[in-house]
Amino acid sequence: MDEISARKRAICVKQYGQDAAIARSEEEQTMKELTNEELRLLAELLPGIATQLRDAAAGMRTAVKRLAPVERQEADPEAERNAAIFMHGYCRLLRVIGNLTEAETLVKDTPPALRSVDVVGLCRAVCEEAEAMFAMKRLALVFESDKPGLVTALDEARFRRLLMNLLSNALKFTPEGGSVTVRVRDAGRFVNVSVADTGCGIAPDRLETVFDRFLHAQPLDPAPKGIGLGLTLCRRIAQAHGGRIMVESAEGAGATFTVSLPKTPVTGARLSAPPVPYAGGLNPTLVELSDGLPTKAFTYLYLD
Repeated sequence: MDEISARKRAICVKQYGQDAAIARSEEEQTMKELTNEELRLLAELLPGIATQLRDAAAGMRTAVKRLAPVERQEADPEAERNAAIFMHGYCRLLRVIGNLTEAETLVKDTPPALRSVDVVGLCRAVCEEAEAMFAMKRLALVFESDKPGLVTALDEARFRRLLMNLLSNALKFTPEGGSVTVRVRDAGRFVNVSVADTGCGIAPDRLETVFDRFLHAQPLDPAPKGIGLGLTLCRRIAQAHGGRIMVESAEGAGATFTVSLPKTPVTGARLSAPPVPYAGGLNPTLVELSDGLPTKAFTYLYLD
């Protein structure tokens, strides 16, 4: 590496350290709001519950395969409908399990597994995987980027979970005929990834707590709105990368979530595909978007 390249890398690393310090400060402020018992709940109990649920779910899926094998579903429309209802619920349960498994990252200072990633390529690939599922709800999923590629340091698996959580929310809260747009923008020292929808928007009184709603004592929304953990995880993942996540919304006029990440090189890293999250042998994208999809998406024809 020549002297100029080494100097540029040193500057980038220093800037990343400053950005990470700001993110840690915001994170520490959030953690101050939690009691020791709440911290223990997040770090120990919730992942343990996730393991128990995963084992139970696996047994349930084995049972439905025996009760309604594909051959029976092909011959009996009622069996097909019932199996699809079960598989829809099964996938939604797997999604909850995945977020509960990640809950410990909210309180444990585990550094992200960084490697060099083309953010444009990753976001484009996720949109291509999800496009057909959005179409099932008559929604357009659009991908845009102002650069053909932008390489930076990412924990691929966790960034993918962040993006899937944002897409899942957009899918749930955008009515048929609307659109969801994923944009990647080069913002100088940062890469900005936004997910904008044309849905119902967020009430003004909820904007201030939208990223930490899980940490507040309030009742859960009815299905399919979830347990309020997804956006909390999104913020934690962004902070772990030295970045942040912001939201702009007007009630009735959609919402735009923007993740801003510092452009940071990783010495000796290589481009690679992200690890596949646990999805019970099913399409991980189908599982992550299951809250907002119609039951017909879970018939054996689509699952195969």
